Amino acid sequence: MCFLRRPGAPASWIWWRMLRQVLRRGLQSFCHRLGLCVSRHPVFFLTVPAVLTITFGLSALNRFQPEGDLERLVAPSHSLAKIERSLASSLFPLDQSKSQLYSDLHTPGRYGRVILLSPPGDNILLQAEGILQTHRAVLEMKDGRNSFIGHQLGGVVEVPNSKDQRVKSARAIQITYYLQTYGSATQDLIGEKWENEFCKLMRKLQEEHQDLQLYSLASFSLWRDFHKTSILARSKVLVSLVLILTTATLSSSMKDCLRSKPFLGLLGVLTVCISIVTAAGIFFITDGKYNSTLLGIPFFAMGHGTKGVFELLSGWRRTRENLPFKDRVADAYSDVMVTYTMTSSLYFITFGMGASPFTNMEAVKVFCQNMCVSILLNYFYIFSFFGSCLVFAGQLEQNRYHSIFCCKIPSAEYLDRKPVWFQTVMSDGHQQTSHHETNPYQHHFIQHFLREHYNEWITNIYVKPFVVILYLIYASFSFMGCLQISDRANIINLLASDSPSISYAMVQQKYFSNYSPVIGFYIYEPLEYWNSSVQEDLRRLCSGFTAVSWVEQYYQFLKVSNISANNKSDFISGLQGSFLKKPEFQHFRNDIIFSKAGDENNIIASRLYLVARTSRDKQKEVIEVLEKLRPLSLSKSIRFIVFNPSFVFMDHYGLSVTVPVLIAGFGVLLVLILTFFLVIHPLGNFWLILSVTSIELGVLGLMTLWNVDMDCISILCLIYTLNFAIDHCAPLLYTFVLATEHTRTQCIKSSLQEHGTAILQNVTSFLIGLVPLLFVPSNLTFTLFKCLLLTGGCTLLHCFVILPVFLTFFPPSKKHHKKKKRAKRKEREEIECIEIQENPDHVTTV
Repeated sequence: MCFLRRPGAPASWIWWRMLRQVLRRGLQSFCHRLGLCVSRHPVFFLTVPAVLTITFGLSALNRFQPEGDLERLVAPSHSLAKIERSLASSLFPLDQSKSQLYSDLHTPGRYGRVILLSPPGDNILLQAEGILQTHRAVLEMKDGRNSFIGHQLGGVVEVPNSKDQRVKSARAIQITYYLQTYGSATQDLIGEKWENEFCKLMRKLQEEHQDLQLYSLASFSLWRDFHKTSILARSKVLVSLVLILTTATLSSSMKDCLRSKPFLGLLGVLTVCISIVTAAGIFFITDGKYNSTLLGIPFFAMGHGTKGVFELLSGWRRTRENLPFKDRVADAYSDVMVTYTMTSSLYFITFGMGASPFTNMEAVKVFCQNMCVSILLNYFYIFSFFGSCLVFAGQLEQNRYHSIFCCKIPSAEYLDRKPVWFQTVMSDGHQQTSHHETNPYQHHFIQHFLREHYNEWITNIYVKPFVVILYLIYASFSFMGCLQISDRANIINLLASDSPSISYAMVQQKYFSNYSPVIGFYIYEPLEYWNSSVQEDLRRLCSGFTAVSWVEQYYQFLKVSNISANNKSDFISGLQGSFLKKPEFQHFRNDIIFSKAGDENNIIASRLYLVARTSRDKQKEVIEVLEKLRPLSLSKSIRFIVFNPSFVFMDHYGLSVTVPVLIAGFGVLLVLILTFFLVIHPLGNFWLILSVTSIELGVLGLMTLWNVDMDCISILCLIYTLNFAIDHCAPLLYTFVLATEHTRTQCIKSSLQEHGTAILQNVTSFLIGLVPLLFVPSNLTFTLFKCLLLTGGCTLLHCFVILPVFLTFFPPSKKHHKKKKRAKRKEREEIECIEIQENPDHVTTV
């Protein structure tokens, strides 16, 4: 191996170049030996993956278990709201609250809710008989427990010029039934049965009361409708598989019956499928529980696995036909598996970081863990199982067997005597191959289209300005979308779109969005409630809210009764001796915790209830209220916490869903920078970083403009976008920077001709496989479809439009290759002249 120093180049540059060459050739040598090993023992490498799939696949069927805790999956794992809930639960346990509607504030518990909606223009208050019949039917249900009953009016119209805000009419009424279960497993089962009967009863009452519309919701409804997506998507996923199999089979076919590889395209997709089945078996064996977010793993793994399949097929086509089939397999591995190993490693690193403890969402963490296992098995199955299939196909080709019928291809003389249809079916391309066309694989329809038509068109000087304008438009919309990102994600984005939970949420948002949920205001330290400054601080904290407060009621009671309570003893004695004994104030006993030290009573904790006025964007305003109240608990003299069960899902949700993609992006950037001077060419990494950044920001911006919220599914898709972009751009860019043609235009043509077929095959199969997701009535699959469609579309745009044009403008320069070839040509001409002078009768060209 000889390394010539370029004039003017520093010594360090030579060493870096030597190191890159050594690493590259070492990896290629390893992959070449791996290919030889597979080609010499194809039966072994075919059998081991099959046995693993059968073993783990059967165990997956036996151990399948769905995840039952939705909060554990989609709520931030570590949040202040969960700590606040624990504190509220310890101060005011459920079993000490028996007669107050809001005693279940610190846990959603078991409940049933119903919204009764009157027809347009009618008044729900005039439908009292139907409301009472519904209410009595609920209370008469069997297996019920003591329930707390609250109601709200929605779509309220007030009496004009009314001083006391009297209600004239209302469109809807909401009734909530809270069940007391106290955490008992038996009572929880009874409560679950009650909720099922409650939902059935609501459907029955809807049929009886045609003049009212009933929308019901129970505590298990969200989980049921979340899991319903998987049930609805089963048949559509199978249709996706059939479409991908068909696309892969057709795109791997040629008119040449000898070199056509339709079965290899089919077997390549099946290879990815059995690797996914094996990964699922390992997941369930390790006590994993299935949830609907894992529905994206088959599509993610298929997008990466089929890329390796099509690249190996392209690598096989680039090998020389006169070599033995085992050497051709080894050459294909040497050509393809280096890049595929690098991209698979980046997949593992990014999703491994998503599965790290830094990820604060269990659904994202579980998904990334499964994806890491799928990527490892995918890589193993591609080089073993599919590699063995490639060996058998190569052996058939070398022995001149038909690629479909597996029969011996007749000679040209025999074919000439047969009908046209027989010649078409059995033709091996001998008629199409001319004397100057040494590679018969050039007749593949995609490769022919790229070589003869597309490459010339995209590098045309008149097309380039329009491509630049197109990219500016793309960048503008992406930037505009990135500026509009918000953490307004809602849990209904993960539910089936035709589910009762969605219908209930839409009606509630329309008619009951004027007020926030009831917020518990817990004072967890002793406080001098009789002190006028403390009273003023409480009023200031509760200003802007509608408060249900024992403190305010007690102050009014003292004022009406003309009782003075300016010190501790008078305040507490009046509170216990008079106020709490009144029937209308007895329910406040559950909101005050007394302690007795000798003969003296103290108030060690208490709670109030706050309701904020909101607009249509209820969730955003509740988060703003939460973020404003929490800092006050540290700055004010009053130590308090605020809590509502919905805070568990809202608390730092935006940060929880964006951290994984930031970590994954940082991991990819770090790996690419660390290997900047170690891989094939530093400019290849530079262009790869630019391309991946452009694709990632484009998907993120366009996703926002398409009304896709930042939930766990969209975040997982963004992590996948990083890898999908690298998977397709890396081979194209590295081939370009290493190309030795005279001009950049010729280099990009060579790169597209070498890798364009595999990229187009894979992205087309990937996008066609997404189409059935459109027909799954679920918000989760809609989000998955939108994000993956943008991922495939933006990657295809960069690989075939943006990069081929921009790489003709910017470095790396190809002048030094041109100078080297010119010097070699000059040297060759000098040698020819010398030989002519020495032997003018016999001219030999060297």
